[in-house]
Amino acid sequence: MTWSEMQPLLTQACWDTLYMVGWSTLIAVIGGLPLGILLVLTDKGGLLQNLVANKVIGQVVNIARSMPFIILMVALMGFTRGIVGTTIGREAAIVPLAIGAIPFFARLVETAVREVDGGLVEAVQSMGGNTWTIVRKVLVPESLPSLIASTTTTIVALIGYSAMAGTVGAGGLGDIAIRYGYQRFETQLMWITVAILAVVISLIQFAGDYTARGLHSRGGRSGPAPRLRFLKAEPAAGKTA
Repeated sequence: MTWSEMQPLLTQACWDTLYMVGWSTLIAVIGGLPLGILLVLTDKGGLLQNLVANKVIGQVVNIARSMPFIILMVALMGFTRGIVGTTIGREAAIVPLAIGAIPFFARLVETAVREVDGGLVEAVQSMGGNTWTIVRKVLVPESLPSLIASTTTTIVALIGYSAMAGTVGAGGLGDIAIRYGYQRFETQLMWITVAILAVVISLIQFAGDYTARGLHSRGGRSGPAPRLRFLKAEPAAGKTA
């Protein structure tokens, strides 16, 4: 196969991979961020301590995380068909990708939020801040560098999952590697696909690390105390109420 024949295939495959990973990451962040924070809040000593709810949520997350992606993808075929009307193509791949990534990202969020200094939470509580204020003004901002790093890790994992989804007709670089590189013995195309994946992952990892370091140096956990000045007006408002 010549380069002129490979180029359109690789271009479309790259866009398909980015499309699947982009939407899956967005859904994973939307679903995993509150789930991870909830795991911290409902744990022993948490602001919303509820050990039963914490154990139930934790077990659901653990079970979902322990399932190999290829099995999860097959198990969700009926659900995927009900959502997007098909089990083949990039839209269909987004469903299992997102569902598999949500518990993975939730555990990373839990780890990141647990590292926030408890003294900062107590300071906000002493100023009259409620749970939502603590989450919005302390837990998320102070753990933001780690959350960015967690998102980067999730994106890299999803790229690997998307390549695996290509084995069942989801499209993307994994589909190209299987259909042409393996089944048609186009070894050169397969190695080009591997090289593209390596470059894409390296660029994403670099961008994520750079952003996380930038946020950390501006204030993160090693910076000054959290921006409690934003909370000064809230206790006053509570008193007048």
